[in-house]
Amino acid sequence: MNKRVGLVVDDRLLKHVIPRHSPENPGRIGKLSALVRERYRTECRFYQARTAAVSDIEAVHSRFYLDQLREHQLRSEPFSYDRDTYLMKHSLATAHLAAGGCLELADRIMTGEVDHGFAMIRPPGHHAEPGRGMGFCILNNVAVTAEYLRRRYQLNRILILDFDAHHGNGTQEVFYDSDEVLVISVHQRDIFPFSGKAGETGSGKGEGYTINLPVFAQFGDAEYTFLLGRILQSVVEQYLPQILLISAGYDGHRDETISGTTLSTEWFGLITAMLKQYAREICGGRLLMVLEGGYNPLSLGASVVATIDSLLTARRDKIGIFFSERANQLLKDHPLHNRWALQ
Repeated sequence: MNKRVGLVVDDRLLKHVIPRHSPENPGRIGKLSALVRERYRTECRFYQARTAAVSDIEAVHSRFYLDQLREHQLRSEPFSYDRDTYLMKHSLATAHLAAGGCLELADRIMTGEVDHGFAMIRPPGHHAEPGRGMGFCILNNVAVTAEYLRRRYQLNRILILDFDAHHGNGTQEVFYDSDEVLVISVHQRDIFPFSGKAGETGSGKGEGYTINLPVFAQFGDAEYTFLLGRILQSVVEQYLPQILLISAGYDGHRDETISGTTLSTEWFGLITAMLKQYAREICGGRLLMVLEGGYNPLSLGASVVATIDSLLTARRDKIGIFFSERANQLLKDHPLHNRWALQ
């Protein structure tokens, strides 16, 4: 069988454990890892994570921050960056593996071994800023991957789409002044980390290359499909990305308590099909999805399965993008409406 989908599933990623009750715990993906290995054992290529090189991490994170991480992991007591982000004995090593798992798949995609990849890694990364961790995140996995692709393969048009319920503030900060990485974030407004306003559009060379779409609670499948369908059609066809990197957060699911959006399990399969279509048409099928949030093990497991099933589906019926007045108003009022022809 021609296996064109690569998965990173690695039990070493379960070693990072926060010393208090936390939604971000090994149980999120523990049973899911076993399920994925069994369900897709004949259909996908499986890879272990590698340890990301220090030089790969330093391309995104400051040396001062990394020295701080190394120092705190040697202490007997856990160190807390905030109420959700801890550093213990195995935390830094696990974070290096999480980032390295993404780099492993990036290499496999760039060399043509697989077309699409899904990195089922933890801890998540999109909140981690160059100089600090926050919001469960220690290293910014998707940002490290984008920088690696720029340096290793000389890519200069990378598109990052983040559909986690929370704004990817760390990813935005890393690429805010760059036109070589275009960052689109669709997230619920007025929740942690309280950033990602529509008016945050980039600076300098990066002006116009950060697109934030803060949505209202209760937005669901119809609104998200309309927004992303319109945005991707406009932006992808103009920017012509060489690869699509996806911060795939599943905490916008209607069964999650951490957000107020109402996405269904099926929607995650649908958006994956849409992304596959654009990847196939624009960048030779290069599509890498990186796990971010998703804290209800049941809805996370079902949604990840829907995603991988969609990655494996050879063809899918044309996706209908039905008009949503509420979503359309966000596009009409967006400061980059004319820049990218968002309607």
